[in-house]
Amino acid sequence: QVQLVESGGGLVQAGGSLRLSCAASRRTFNTVVVAWFRQAPNKEREFVAAITWSGGATYYPPSMKDRFTISRDTAKNTAYLQMDSLTPDDTAVYYCATGAQLTPLENVYDYWGQGTQVTVSS
Repeated sequence: QVQLVESGGGLVQAGGSLRLSCAASRRTFNTVVVAWFRQAPNKEREFVAAITWSGGATYYPPSMKDRFTISRDTAKNTAYLQMDSLTPDDTAVYYCATGAQLTPLENVYDYWGQGTQVTVSS
């Protein structure tokens, strides 16, 4: 089992920044990738970014690439999501997940955190 704990969410004004953290209890052979997803009220969960623990290869959907940056600290088993120029449309619960492939497909990710709320006020 792998436990993931997100932190860093909160309330921020439009135009502001937040950095989310995702601490993993351990890494295994089938959890070589960590990803961030988000789910806004009444919307489907949406892929935000992913990174490989080893090598740091990243994958962003085009809509996220300009304002969001994913990174990781392998010594701390922690991944980060830096979010800049936030807008109210970024309001959502942000989840981290781990899996074996660098992909936007959420069903590939085996372990999920409980989520952290990000609210952007106008």
